[in-house]
Amino acid sequence: MNPLDILLQYWPRLLDGTVMTLKLTLLGAMIAALAAPGLALVRTQASPWAQAPLRLYISFMRGTPLLAQLFLVFYGSGQFRPMLQDLGLWWLFRDPFNCALLAFALNSTAYQTEILRGGIMGAPHGEIEAARAIGMSQFQTLRRVTFPHAYRIAWPALGNEVILLMKASALASVITLFDLLGRTRQIFSRSFDFSVYLWAAVIYLCLTAAFVFVWRQAELRLSKQFTGRVLPVTPAPNPKETTE
Repeated sequence: MNPLDILLQYWPRLLDGTVMTLKLTLLGAMIAALAAPGLALVRTQASPWAQAPLRLYISFMRGTPLLAQLFLVFYGSGQFRPMLQDLGLWWLFRDPFNCALLAFALNSTAYQTEILRGGIMGAPHGEIEAARAIGMSQFQTLRRVTFPHAYRIAWPALGNEVILLMKASALASVITLFDLLGRTRQIFSRSFDFSVYLWAAVIYLCLTAAFVFVWRQAELRLSKQFTGRVLPVTPAPNPKETTE
């Protein structure tokens, strides 16, 4: 069959899988983005004992495959079904989408936390001390100085993390969730036309290119806040022109 005919015949299913991929990626990244700043502060400012559980969580998430984490959440939760039903949480874990979203959010949170930790540590200490010297509270210093610089530093790495999460969403098909790759496998099992995988690759490439463009524009806007600003400098008086 002509590759174009495959696309024309099955484009609704490919579109449905693309929407599912975007939902998993964007929701997982957004949940992680909400949790990462607070956890990054714990990693940079809390005592070693307070950091210990967080360090263990991050090490586990970064040191184990995302596929294993998906299996642990989806299939492992079934082992605790009676307890989850008593807690009223079984509705969350019986849905493959919720399990995949939870696994992606937990995984991305670990990576985003470490990325932001590096950004916070790279924020200029001179500006932080100046903010404190003029009477800013700790919250104001974090909001106006520390986090703007941290996100400027960490922005490219955060974009790479979202892209990796988007490509990793293909793993969701192993827990009966029909994302883009899941729909592609379904179409191939009926048509036996390998060109459908080519179209899936093209769609992934287009999604990544569009995201990179949008992220780059946001990075340029963010950088404008820290570049091109020249503070007015009052020239020192000339000793020869001063009068006693």
